[in-house]
Amino acid sequence: MAKAVQKITLSRSRDIPFNKLVLSQSNVRRVKAGVSVEQLAESIAQRTLLQSLNVRAVLDGEGNETGMFEVPAGGRRYRALELLVKQKRLAKTQLVPCVVREGGIAEDDSIAENDERVGLHPLDQFRAFQTLRTLGMSEEDIAARHFVTAAIVKQRLRLASVSPKLHEVYAEDGMTLEQLMAFSVTGDHARQELVWENVSKSGYDEPYQIRRMLTEDTVRASDKRAQFVGVAAYEAAGGGVLRDLFERDDGGWWQDVPLLERLVTEKLKADAETIAAEGWKWIEVAISFPYGHDNGFRQLEGTPADITAEEQAMVEALQAEHAKLEAEYQDADEIPDEVDARLGEIEKALSAFDNRPHIFDAADITRAGVFVSIDSDGSLLIDRGFVRPDDEAPVEGADANADPSDTDAVDPDASSVRRTVITVSGQPEAEDEEDDGIKPLPERLVMELTAHRSLALRDAVATNPQVAMTALLHKLCLDTFQREMPNGCLQVTVRQVHFSAQASDLKDSPPAKAIDERNKAWAAEMPNDEVALWDWLAALDDASRSALLAHCVSFGVNALFEKIDRYGGTGVSAHGLRHRIDQADRLARAVNLDMAEAGWRPTVDNYLGRVTKSRILEAVREAKGEASVQLIGHLKKNEMAKEAERLLDGMGWLPEPLRLAEVAAASGEPNTTGEPLPEFLADDEDEVGETGEDEQPHAVAAE
Repeated sequence: MAKAVQKITLSRSRDIPFNKLVLSQSNVRRVKAGVSVEQLAESIAQRTLLQSLNVRAVLDGEGNETGMFEVPAGGRRYRALELLVKQKRLAKTQLVPCVVREGGIAEDDSIAENDERVGLHPLDQFRAFQTLRTLGMSEEDIAARHFVTAAIVKQRLRLASVSPKLHEVYAEDGMTLEQLMAFSVTGDHARQELVWENVSKSGYDEPYQIRRMLTEDTVRASDKRAQFVGVAAYEAAGGGVLRDLFERDDGGWWQDVPLLERLVTEKLKADAETIAAEGWKWIEVAISFPYGHDNGFRQLEGTPADITAEEQAMVEALQAEHAKLEAEYQDADEIPDEVDARLGEIEKALSAFDNRPHIFDAADITRAGVFVSIDSDGSLLIDRGFVRPDDEAPVEGADANADPSDTDAVDPDASSVRRTVITVSGQPEAEDEEDDGIKPLPERLVMELTAHRSLALRDAVATNPQVAMTALLHKLCLDTFQREMPNGCLQVTVRQVHFSAQASDLKDSPPAKAIDERNKAWAAEMPNDEVALWDWLAALDDASRSALLAHCVSFGVNALFEKIDRYGGTGVSAHGLRHRIDQADRLARAVNLDMAEAGWRPTVDNYLGRVTKSRILEAVREAKGEASVQLIGHLKKNEMAKEAERLLDGMGWLPEPLRLAEVAAASGEPNTTGEPLPEFLADDEDEVGETGEDEQPHAVAAE
């Protein structure tokens, strides 16, 4: 006969006046740190008591009930009720719902009540907050009622807005909370699901990788174009901004790139129209100009505008405020954000006084022009007073015979102004099918890389007077002892080399900026008159003369790879190019040129997106090893290039045209015997057309 199952009997419930309750010594919660009674008291005031107290009758010495009850489980709730009574927000005799326990061990009940408590799964909290929001509660109301900040509520609501499919993955522990946070960057569920499908299969699913893939078709708010337009104008035009509520995003990502480009163009044109009222002959407008865009132009020397007494007083006040703030916080470990912001405002205001437009002669303005672009910090960059060679000496009587259709013959006082078309270069090329071989580098890419090397080499020579002096003496000795016929008093010429092919980042590279700053510093001191210049040079000390010599010599440095002229024209021959590269390598060794230290690093735009997958993998293999190659070997070329950029960052890896060449021969003699070009410059007609490009590629072999 089966034994009957013992039925469970639950403890009875009872409403007991609060003044008949006392805290039990059997309550196991003794540590008070981190226990917030005030928040619970406010919650009870808002919602009443949501969970009964667990109590036991207090017995006298003979085992009889005294009418009092002790609380072994629920001590925090008891203290919260006690606080409300002290605040006179709850009556002493208020009936409190209690579960009256008999038998068992009080301490066991107290432990069990805490151990068996299970908190909400984060996803349940996200969805609960979303329900409250749907029911009409504001984010601030939700925050106040649940004792969190409004920012946390915004974060929870953002997580609740992620694709339901990804919620299910998270609920089943298929992804981490940090990964779910990364997906909240965008509200596009289809995009979220597609990215998850890709990263979950590849195993390359770090949160930063997810964020990067979700924002790859956007523009960072820190981009100079975005800074130039401003977020208010962009959003007013209907543009959307992706924000990351969980990590610092520097203003987020702007989604509508075509809209941004249109706003940039419109604002630049409007600024150009304003500048045109000054009477300039021409204005060229672009987001940015390439390095050396003003070569061959003469820049006018304007006169700084006089500062008024009111402006001088403002400058002095700003300088005094800046000095006071710096003195006040000079010993502080960290400057408060508001103080740091104020210092930045003061510096910007003082800079505006220093960079005020110069005053130019009206006659000069009518034949000169202006370059209008965007500076690296997003501010408008205006370079006034450039005269083209054709505008230097007007031909007498030209007005009488001028063609009415000729824009250069228009009345200089006319308000019309010629502008360049604003273009954005560097669009990614379509990905081609590739074989597994190491294909040659495209000729234009080698030209761009060697333009970077030429500029870095110029900067290095300019800071090494000893090498510059040797290079100059070398040139002078060749001229002297080879008996070349001079065309002037002293046949020594520094001919600036213009880069016909250059990457978009060449102008903003560290060597370019260093050369420009150095050139401006010398130009500011140097007199324009030829006689005065001789006297000024003669008065310089030896160190200054050496530094100036190095600077001037550096402008003649040419380490460029150029197309070989096979037909005997004016272009460079294979022999001439070989000789140039040999000399450039010798000069680079003399100044210990390191292109990585000079600021060049491989990116998608300047190298990785321009070469085959095999070359990308070879670069990662050389810098990081085979394990890193395995991480990206399965990716498509565009993704592979982006991941390779991240892996190579800070590693100092350089492509062959930028590496410091080894000494070719023990004799050290230059290669003038017709020896073939190095492999990365080798002439290989069989490779023409394989890459689908018009330009002939040249093979590059690992050194």
